[in-house]
Amino acid sequence: MTLRRIAVLLIFVLSLSACDADTPLRVVKAVAAGVPSLAPFFDEGSGLGRDAQIRSQSARGSLQQGDTPGLYGGSKQPTICDAEKLERFLTDPANEQKARAWARALGITTDGIPAYLDRLTPVLLRHDTLVKNHDYKKGKAVPFDSLLQAGIAVLVDSRGQPAVKCSCGNPLRPFDGDSSRISVEFEDGNEQWAGFDRSAVVAVRPAPRALERIALVDVADPGRGINRPIGTAGEKDRAFDTRERRAVPDVAGTTFGEASRRLADKGLAVAFDGTGLPPDGARVTASDPPAGTELRFGEYVVLSVDGAESGGSGGSDGPGGAGGSTSPPASGSSPSTDGPGSMPPSSPGGSSGSSSSPPSSGTTPSSPAPESSPPTSSQPPATSTPPPAAPPPSSQPPPLTSAPPEPPSAPPPATSSAPPVTTSAPPPSAPATSSAPATSEPATSEPVTGEPAGSAPVAGAAAISTPESRAPVTGPPASGATT
Repeated sequence: MTLRRIAVLLIFVLSLSACDADTPLRVVKAVAAGVPSLAPFFDEGSGLGRDAQIRSQSARGSLQQGDTPGLYGGSKQPTICDAEKLERFLTDPANEQKARAWARALGITTDGIPAYLDRLTPVLLRHDTLVKNHDYKKGKAVPFDSLLQAGIAVLVDSRGQPAVKCSCGNPLRPFDGDSSRISVEFEDGNEQWAGFDRSAVVAVRPAPRALERIALVDVADPGRGINRPIGTAGEKDRAFDTRERRAVPDVAGTTFGEASRRLADKGLAVAFDGTGLPPDGARVTASDPPAGTELRFGEYVVLSVDGAESGGSGGSDGPGGAGGSTSPPASGSSPSTDGPGSMPPSSPGGSSGSSSSPPSSGTTPSSPAPESSPPTSSQPPATSTPPPAAPPPSSQPPPLTSAPPEPPSAPPPATSSAPPVTTSAPPPSAPATSSAPATSEPATSEPVTGEPAGSAPVAGAAAISTPESRAPVTGPPASGATT
């Protein structure tokens, strides 16, 4: 009887494999750093932006949230993305048709272009990144899937989502395919670059909450972090030391969304031992390495989740597939100390800027680590509905921000894949240790009301991590601030 069951299972697996093999690959167009677009929205010779020459970093998983530590980089050089020049171009009546096509691609109105651009932040890609790109042809924005090489300068929104390719002004949206089923085409001067690895590309999903600051890793000096407020171009940057170690917080029993935020607040990246990402409401059962382990800025913590083996297509935007509990990988799978860096700790509830920004997708978010003070957490206000078995409020002082706290949230039952209930207090943040990141002010967040919606996440997360790139930014700097 047992042999018969094994035979049936084997046939089923082989059938699934055959179906997968018959699925056509998604064709994506390679876009190399420094190579002009053939159909740009903006004249690339006008100095709107300039790319850098760096080597792509590996990430643990092909699906990364916009607040994942180490996702983006910057430098001490003047900015390589002039958003003010792009705004002047798009608001010029002579470019009205192009502005309409540009705004339509991003899901905003032409009147909302200035406010939208004011909320974008210039960064450098540190990974070969999949996006939905757009050319300008015959008065319309023509979408196409593309792979942007690491080193390309982009503007990201307040959820860490790539929104504009700097050098040409082309609008960007999330890649909505399977990153493991792609065929990359190198043409039109975009030759295959050194270090290209099709299995190591990433796609970005919006952070679970709006960010107030985003921490960048200096592409020329990985030991130096750059804490950059959202909507600024470098004039308000604050440096921090990415080599500082910080303890892994205890996230067992929290939801996946809350655990992700706590880890990002500590400057640690989140990995999941499965395909895709679990839904935010999935219950975390364990982390690897365990709570108390000290890691460097941007190293990965692998979470095990009960009730869902993976988020499938749900990702961070909604429920994924249900399944049994997952178990953490062996302790020997701890992340490399040279893993990507990211953002310093944040505290929930701060203001992230103008409420006139366009609509954003995703659910609830995460942000950066402070420069010289430990991460803090503020107690949420009381609600009209008593919180079910809410944990005691944190005894730590409130974050150094004048922004009001965001509405509280509480984890749902362990068997639910729906987003956490929003009328009860969140679990308290783990206490800071002497290894807290060397930053001076936590990043806060608030729900975004105006950024364009993202698309469904990409399945198939892998788990790898490689050393930082140290190639300096090349080319003369463009006008503006620093990235």
